[in-house]
Amino acid sequence: MKSAVLQLPGLNRDRDMIAALTKISGHAPVTIWQTETSLPDVDLIVIPGGFSYGDYLRCGAIAARMPVMQAVKAAAERGVKVLGVCNGFQILLEAGLLPGALMRNASLKFVCKEIKLEVVNAETDFTRAYAKGQIIRCPVAHHDGNYFADAETLNAIEGNGQVVFRYADGTNPNGSINDIAGVINEKGNVLGMMPHPENLIEAAHGGNDGRGLFASALDVIAA
Repeated sequence: MKSAVLQLPGLNRDRDMIAALTKISGHAPVTIWQTETSLPDVDLIVIPGGFSYGDYLRCGAIAARMPVMQAVKAAAERGVKVLGVCNGFQILLEAGLLPGALMRNASLKFVCKEIKLEVVNAETDFTRAYAKGQIIRCPVAHHDGNYFADAETLNAIEGNGQVVFRYADGTNPNGSINDIAGVINEKGNVLGMMPHPENLIEAAHGGNDGRGLFASALDVIAA
């Protein structure tokens, strides 16, 4: 499967994401700059983490209005898979591709640590390598990861199986409502999550719990 990684000023996890996609698929992803208005023919688009545009205005708000995001929206509407991690999740929310919002961490502090995730929905194109209820380890590094949605939206995403990951075993690092760590759109092809699975895919990272997400999204059997 072909993949692509968006590059915008301030995103600093693109190299990690490129390395993960390359190691798991065997093929380097295409890189796409912010001013592009059309995208190559790919099966997966990834928006990595960082601090796009210095997190001015709101995290992801400026990036969501760059020309390339119109092309990403069009690709998502066609069914292309889109993954947003950390700042990428914030960008997808600001672009209206996912429901809800991300607020300042409840502690009002930047959090960088390892947490545990429960795989709530193992039937998505991003989680088929996992089992429902499986607990995996994953690093987080963010200041604005406190997921919130109004009661109607929350009921809808919970009822539709759109909550894909929850913080498990009391490791919620930011105060997210219902311990939500990752959500998917109704169509099932756009996933946003705060934790960084790309930083736990091999022994050199101390584990490979994040590998299943990329193996699923790239349609590769997890090793």
